[in-house]
Amino acid sequence: MSIKIVVAVTDFEWFSTLRDREDLSEINFWSPSPRGFQALDEGELFLFKLHAPYNKIVGGAIFAYANTLPCSLAWEAFGEGNGAKSLREMQERIIKYRRSGPASPGDFDIGCRILTQPFFLAQPEWIEPPPSWKPNIVSFKTFDSDTEEGRELWEAAQQAIRRSDVASTPEEVRYGPPQLIKPRLGQGIFRVKVTELYGRSCAVTGERTLPALEAAHIVPYSEGGSHDANNGLLLRRDIHSLFGAGYVTVTPSLEFRVSKMIQEEFRNGRVYYAMDRHHVRVPEEQGLQPAREALAWHNENRYRG
Repeated sequence: MSIKIVVAVTDFEWFSTLRDREDLSEINFWSPSPRGFQALDEGELFLFKLHAPYNKIVGGAIFAYANTLPCSLAWEAFGEGNGAKSLREMQERIIKYRRSGPASPGDFDIGCRILTQPFFLAQPEWIEPPPSWKPNIVSFKTFDSDTEEGRELWEAAQQAIRRSDVASTPEEVRYGPPQLIKPRLGQGIFRVKVTELYGRSCAVTGERTLPALEAAHIVPYSEGGSHDANNGLLLRRDIHSLFGAGYVTVTPSLEFRVSKMIQEEFRNGRVYYAMDRHHVRVPEEQGLQPAREALAWHNENRYRG
């Protein structure tokens, strides 16, 4: 099976921040400009190469998702998984690499390549880039595992991972032929995917103020729900709180329902009852819409009627 492998250039600060955080299962390899990224499919291999003076491949991860996001949303979703200790540090480093745009920290769009299962090599195992790598490459280069360089790159990564004893690396990368690897989706990817699928707009109210919006799990992750986007709804923060507590729900027919318990317990809720039985706006593509079985679960196991 042929897969693509990207070798992407990064700086030592991003690398060293993440290398010291072994608890991170998903990270954001950001681009300072808001560019799209279509070089890889989900499950292909994304490798990190340091700038000069190092000029070595030092680790990698499994590609999961790419999009253009506000810097604030990337920080909210991935925190130090952005390779920085704080939002301000992240903003300042992005600005340093931007050729145009804000001259001081603030919110702005960046390119995001979301990766899972990251691994970092011990320094003696850092890998030389393939012979075709040119010093003037400042972003990334793609290799195909069907080519000699691509196969050698895959094999070199396998050997370096085994010698470095990187426990977090998927077995498919540690051993065996090149193949797609299912990314382990986490909370950050869930947050970003749901936010983008719903056009950064609350499914119930249409609210578009991004800091007021949250990605809600229909079936909670703690109760067996997944981080897949079809187990999610983008909701205004107060609607999310009521949804989690069972005071509101969304039916399998995509109707918003409000429990009588709000009035009985709080003697309030007029703003919510005004939305009762409204149709909920969801992505047009059926495969990305909320799973009907998940909505049925919420109606039967969480909604207070």
